[in-house]
Amino acid sequence: MLIHGACHCQAVRFTALIDPAQVSVCHCSDCQVLSGAPMRAIVSAAIADFSLQGMIHTYTKTAQSGQRRDQVFCPVCATPLYGCAAQNPEFVVIRLGCVEERAQLPPQRQIWSASAMPWLADCVAPSGAA
Repeated sequence: MLIHGACHCQAVRFTALIDPAQVSVCHCSDCQVLSGAPMRAIVSAAIADFSLQGMIHTYTKTAQSGQRRDQVFCPVCATPLYGCAAQNPEFVVIRLGCVEERAQLPPQRQIWSASAMPWLADCVAPSGAA
């Protein structure tokens, strides 16, 4: 499936070819902190199937495993866009929040569930627009 994404201010845009069966929700503590939310929805794309337009900024974090990962975001509005290996990336892990087709991409699995917030199972039904 071809997806289209952009940051909030539209300064950065991208397209990617993805497999919708690979959409995940990540509950790891890094995703919680870096997204400012209790979880992050993601999908991978091969670097060859990813096209980016615009200037980006990168923050490189070191995971508990010691692996260095680039966290890529818009330098203007700070929208998180994707992550990838710090050196020689073979794929990008796209943040679904900035994907236009996100409503058509329900997560197929949850990862790092041991780090999930204990109250997620007790969430109430949505009450509509705020």
